[in-house]
Amino acid sequence: MDDLLLHVLRYIHLVGFAALFGGTLAQYLTGTLRINPAMLWGSIIQLASGIALAAPLRPEGEEPPVAKLVVKLLLAVMIFVMVFFSRRRAQVNKGHFLAILGLTLVTAAVGTFWR
Repeated sequence: MDDLLLHVLRYIHLVGFAALFGGTLAQYLTGTLRINPAMLWGSIIQLASGIALAAPLRPEGEEPPVAKLVVKLLLAVMIFVMVFFSRRRAQVNKGHFLAILGLTLVTAAVGTFWR
């Protein structure tokens, strides 16, 4: 059962990443730099599912390094804060917007490559 729950949480986490990254990329390619609902919900899903994934559901010895969890949590909180507090602006500064995109990619890289 724990294995199934872990896989479902990973899937939800991946869906959150897809919404956040896809929403950000779509807005960037249109040239209108604003926060869309996909970005907001993607950041919420990423943060919530990431916290759930950090729960001790894995068998003994398969826990990810604490440093990795802390780094991913900090990145997810930064992204969420940047998205949440900019969501009502008609246009977001280009540097701010690219920071959201970059931090999203860094978060995925940390999750993928840090073992």
